Amino acid sequence: MTTAERRYGGPSDPLAPCVHCGFCLPACPTYLATGDEADSPRGRIVLMRALERNEIGADDAALAQHLDACLGCRGCEPVCPSGVAYGRGLEAARERLFEERGLPPLARAVLGMFRHEALWRPLFTAARALRATGLPRWMAGAGRTGFGMGMLAASRQQIRVGATGATRDAMPKHVTLSKAKGPKREGGPTVALFKGCVMDTLFRHVNDATRRTLEFNGYDVLEVEGQGCCGALHEHAGDRETAAALARTNVAALAGSGDYIVTNSAGCGALLKDYGHLLHHDAEAAAVGAKVRDVSELLAMAGPRPGAPLELNVAYDAPCHLQHAQRVHDAPLAVLRAIPLLQLRLLPDSDHCCGSAGIYSLLRPAMARAVLSSKIEAIAAARPRPGIVTTGNPGCLMQIGAGLIAAGLDIAVAHPVELLDESYRRLDRGY
Repeated sequence: MTTAERRYGGPSDPLAPCVHCGFCLPACPTYLATGDEADSPRGRIVLMRALERNEIGADDAALAQHLDACLGCRGCEPVCPSGVAYGRGLEAARERLFEERGLPPLARAVLGMFRHEALWRPLFTAARALRATGLPRWMAGAGRTGFGMGMLAASRQQIRVGATGATRDAMPKHVTLSKAKGPKREGGPTVALFKGCVMDTLFRHVNDATRRTLEFNGYDVLEVEGQGCCGALHEHAGDRETAAALARTNVAALAGSGDYIVTNSAGCGALLKDYGHLLHHDAEAAAVGAKVRDVSELLAMAGPRPGAPLELNVAYDAPCHLQHAQRVHDAPLAVLRAIPLLQLRLLPDSDHCCGSAGIYSLLRPAMARAVLSSKIEAIAAARPRPGIVTTGNPGCLMQIGAGLIAAGLDIAVAHPVELLDESYRRLDRGY
């Protein structure tokens, strides 16, 4: 197998179709923030080709600066008339950079924590306890520490919901089935819930809302033990070996579980669907990936059932790894439109990256905030101003939520299923 075949997963170079036309420039958040050609997809493709041909070494400072500054949002792919698979090329380049130079200390520490549940679960449990004190919201602000506290504060449950289901500790240590509450369709599918790491701790309320809304729409939801972190953060950093190890754990846990596998995190969903590629076309991994659906996709397949009215002004912001990587556009809007009287809007820059990008906002806070600024400005300028910004990815919820707090805007953030969940709670007292 050639180097290109090993890195790209096949004989063809995903960057080869690029003709340097420049259609990608206005779709690139970092190029818009800096105006530097080397911070655009077109410029980075030149650098990636030079790296693959050994014309530039992996230790080149400028190469590392511009490739590391890429958010990996893949916003350039839908606008490219030549069909360049920029994400695949970036994946290969970052794998080589990881192999030859490793990671900076902060990235290595954060990714090392996400590798082991014995590390990330206690840490996020402690973060939840800190969040419950209210101190993060009080300390939130525009500085680096204040913005971090704002991100933690933004992860809290911000709208009222019904009674939660069983906690993780109360669940049996095997697969359990939660029966559908809505009118069951004959031969209706079962769904295995991918719990994730951040979603199973800081955003457990979203997992609970996911379970309830699916049940109300006629699905049977499986709780499957033995899962872990999806590996997306490691894959984005070029640590393909660790990402593959985490993927194998999840494949072993989820294989054969249910007709579908549901996720409510856009970043997790994008990699889960790509497990077959990550594990070199392993048949079982590909079968797991083929069953993965975002929760909005499954709800849209079921209707979804309309709920009770919520008189809210809501702005939807599309997560990059849902719209660009998974190509899911309409399903989240269908979920929100199932709520009577809800006023739904798409604001300027709603299809652009918010700057979260996994751990990017920790490693490059200045650039992450620069990318976020236009989105916060558009929300602030909206008339009437939305009361809630909704998006389907935990990092986006935290990044946008912290930006709103730093800007002094009293606007909540919520996952779309949380809004549908509240609508159903008001519709049915037994929900």
